[in-house]
Amino acid sequence: MPLVPPPFDPELAACLDSLGDAAAPGFRLEDLDAARRGTCLAAPDLTLGGAFEVSEYAVPGPPGAPGVPLLVCRPRDTTAPLPVLYHVHGGGMMAGTDRAGVEVPLDWARELGAVVVSVDYRLAPEHPHPAPVEDVYAGLVWTAAHTAEIGGAPRRIVVAGASAGGGLAAAAALLARDRQGPSLLGQLLMSPMLDDRNDTVSSRQMTGRGLWDRTANETAWTALLGTDRGGPDVSPYAAPARANDLSGLPPAYLDVGSAETFRDETVTYASRLWAAGGRAELHVWPGAFHGFDTLAPEAALSRTARAARLDWLRRLFAR
Repeated sequence: MPLVPPPFDPELAACLDSLGDAAAPGFRLEDLDAARRGTCLAAPDLTLGGAFEVSEYAVPGPPGAPGVPLLVCRPRDTTAPLPVLYHVHGGGMMAGTDRAGVEVPLDWARELGAVVVSVDYRLAPEHPHPAPVEDVYAGLVWTAAHTAEIGGAPRRIVVAGASAGGGLAAAAALLARDRQGPSLLGQLLMSPMLDDRNDTVSSRQMTGRGLWDRTANETAWTALLGTDRGGPDVSPYAAPARANDLSGLPPAYLDVGSAETFRDETVTYASRLWAAGGRAELHVWPGAFHGFDTLAPEAALSRTARAARLDWLRRLFAR
């Protein structure tokens, strides 16, 4: 019997329809150059109208690798050490820069009073695993060691990311635990890309539907892992769903749409965090597709999702 996909939220479905071919599912490696050009078009105001001071750093990378660029946005006229939002951009591990999606943590930071650090990691397929996650981790280590320099508070770092960035943020949390690295306050994982096996019910349900379907997911994981994708020896630092032990990790917030490829792997990861004695908050947004709150920011479900993330951060920072 064929798998029947869950319906899209009517308001979000109308958004998808309005995009036409621009929202066609599926992504292949030959589409990558165009996708990369597209991620370079937007130039957000990183100061948010003067609310933030913006600095750029090139910090030491992994051994034998180039330096890692970091974008640091600090609220103006603030002297007290602030929590740090360490942002990892999305883009399927293949596209994006430290400016991609950074307006999301900047909005949180303006509301809550925090420093934003956004990392620019090397991209697959030119730089397969472990290059992306090692860059992310190197930037995190530098950030934790230089909190005073950037106006941050020690031991008050939250790693955050969406899609591929969510997967890399989860992997960075695993590395920090296993290498006795930075102590993290939390991890905020939005529709995280966690499992290279790409064979959940939701991945099969959403084949040919939404913005990131099973074909696109296979392209991305193959770019990162090559012929190892789906095999027995994939590292949990590449695909956090492969981790055998999820104990000892920082509190997590995870959210995902019910009508997207990453639904089941996100739900499973949250369940395994609970089973390991961890703290996790999970939201599955009914009828939401991948990236819904970016493409349809005024939709009721998008506003609800954004408010829930902000509320979790507010409660986390109050501890």
